[in-house]
Amino acid sequence: MGLTEEQLAAKARQIRRNIIRMTAEAQSGHPGGSLSAVEILTALYFREMRVDPGNPAWPERDRFVLSKGHAAPVLFATLSERGFFPREELLTFRKINSRLQGHPDMKKAPGVDMSTGSLGQGISTAIGMALAGKLDQKDYRVYVLLGDGESQEGQVWEAAMAAGHYKLDNLTVFLDNNGLQIDGPCETVMSVEPLGEKFRAFGWHVLEIDGHSFPQIFDALAQARQTKGRPTMIVAHTVKGKGVSFMENQVGWHGTPPSREQAEQALAELA
Repeated sequence: MGLTEEQLAAKARQIRRNIIRMTAEAQSGHPGGSLSAVEILTALYFREMRVDPGNPAWPERDRFVLSKGHAAPVLFATLSERGFFPREELLTFRKINSRLQGHPDMKKAPGVDMSTGSLGQGISTAIGMALAGKLDQKDYRVYVLLGDGESQEGQVWEAAMAAGHYKLDNLTVFLDNNGLQIDGPCETVMSVEPLGEKFRAFGWHVLEIDGHSFPQIFDALAQARQTKGRPTMIVAHTVKGKGVSFMENQVGWHGTPPSREQAEQALAELA
């Protein structure tokens, strides 16, 4: 869409407000790891990816897979801002018969390319999409958001091996490296470091960036497009709960929604 960095920052603030409102209304959901990924999804959907909100199943579109499916609030909040469905529908999040359930459902929510939630499976399905694009000689690209805690799943490393083996240079993965998971710091639960060296060993082009910096995100995406013969892993260093002072770097906000009063405070900070 060619938005300026200032316009992208405004979109990111609105997406964060959406996340707070929808999780507070539902009194359920995962705000922490949704807030950490806002700049990444904003960059993808408002400048990088080729999508058509009026035709969500357009065969030539770029694909996005939210591998850490519990962060559905950031995906739904972004899709609504991009025009896939009205913002008001976000307030039906996690309610009976809503199209917006606790994890993305590609059969219900417009713009969702893959149903996810079982950790580790999203990146594998994305590899299938990227491989299909190669076999069909299509020029679409596939993007993934992977969690750092999710990277404790063995399936992630089988997927990494396959992507390197098939030289899927149409695949770009962002690893949301916020350092926290539901049970505590990732390094305490089960360290996945050194992440960059691991993916390089599987034949990936690896970049490390500040996941809240639009210039660094776009520079990494440009490098990914220019990289031939191997997939790209962008290790994005982020802050869980980013943008809300009392949520930042607090593991308790992994899967705890804000109360009405906390939501008002958060929204005031995001005004």
